Amino acid sequence: MATTEMTPTSPPLLRRALKNGWTWFADFRRTRPFWGALWLALGGYAVLHFASTSIGIAIAGGWSGSAGYILGGGMILFAVVAVATPQYSALCGLIGVLLALAAFIAANLGGFLVGSVLGIFGGSMIWGWGEKKPRNEQS
Repeated sequence: MATTEMTPTSPPLLRRALKNGWTWFADFRRTRPFWGALWLALGGYAVLHFASTSIGIAIAGGWSGSAGYILGGGMILFAVVAVATPQYSALCGLIGVLLALAAFIAANLGGFLVGSVLGIFGGSMIWGWGEKKPRNEQS
């Protein structure tokens, strides 16, 4: 039976790998509208979650049944687009805010206000985001 033994260099390698991964993620967050997209996506999920019809009825029922799915899905879509292509962040933020406002009217008060408030907050953060340069290594 083979056993895996820890060599004296394993913990520093793991620590270095975790530090490098965290540094990459921090640089990624600095160059993308990460937090605004997160709030917008959570608002879209709330609108989707509180859409009180099943997907089969929503497809057959027209706009009133499918509004929560369309508007919540659109909020999540524009959150992903804002992170994937930050040069379009102003457009994605504006459309995200408009979808959150439309969800307030059309989809159970926008997920019982939670989805609309999170969507407006996140879309505004995306809309007002400005690109920052990654931090330089301090040696």
